[in-house]
Amino acid sequence: MAEIRVIGVIGAGQMGAGIAQVSAQASYDVILCDVDRARAEKGRDGVAKQLAKAVEKGKQSQADMDAAMARIRVSGDLAPLAEAQLVIEAATEREDIKRTIFANAAALLSPGAIMASNTSSIPITRLAQAVPDKERFLGVHFFNPVPVMALVEVIRGLATSDEAVAAVQAYVERLGKQVVHAFDAPGFVVNRILLPMLNEAVFALGEGVATMQDIDTGVRLGLNHPMGPLTLADYIGLDTCLEAINVLQTTTRDPKYRPAPLLVKYVEAGWLGRKTGRGFYDYSGAEPVPTR
Repeated sequence: MAEIRVIGVIGAGQMGAGIAQVSAQASYDVILCDVDRARAEKGRDGVAKQLAKAVEKGKQSQADMDAAMARIRVSGDLAPLAEAQLVIEAATEREDIKRTIFANAAALLSPGAIMASNTSSIPITRLAQAVPDKERFLGVHFFNPVPVMALVEVIRGLATSDEAVAAVQAYVERLGKQVVHAFDAPGFVVNRILLPMLNEAVFALGEGVATMQDIDTGVRLGLNHPMGPLTLADYIGLDTCLEAINVLQTTTRDPKYRPAPLLVKYVEAGWLGRKTGRGFYDYSGAEPVPTR
């Protein structure tokens, strides 16, 4: 496989922009793609804002920021990905969308290039059906916010080669992050454990076991977590949580992963958490206020 020098990122939202940022800071050239150039530029502008804040706080120099930003190119189509040795898909957590992206991108990749999905829950072997070379396809699951979180799950599908896993592990370690290896199972390691906990917290809220604040405070202090489960669900995005728990349920056919009815209602209402300004908490004021 070719040495990884150029990283292609498909999807310029919060996760994709974060992956682009840490890759550029680690001296990789980055091609940040989205469905149109305006969205890709918005993602790049978000990276610039994050780096500017770091400069203001004295965490990095202006020269380092300028060098990182110069390494990020944007595109409104997938054609430039032909230059990349590693392409990471960071689109929405819907299997049909991801499969279409993989099929389109795979036709453009250079020989030896690796394709990876940042999926948080969808089995890698199943996603690999969309690409011709399954040996060079794997999962590389970053956590949000990407520049802050130290962990990356590397997930091999049934056909993934050892060489592809080793190349991606070297890339992740160059970012200064810790690799956890997982075999292909819905939810992998972290979300297999996390999503049922978040879902159960919503069940407890819907059944009136405790107030929203008491559920969050109880878990935060009782389990020594940095934030409560309802706050964390809002941070992740309630639609993302629902998609992931649905993948666990439909893939395993285990009823213990049945999504909490209240979670479904919030998603149906468009109350998706911080990104929409309202989820389990209302973020329109100076301090978050419970919505239930």
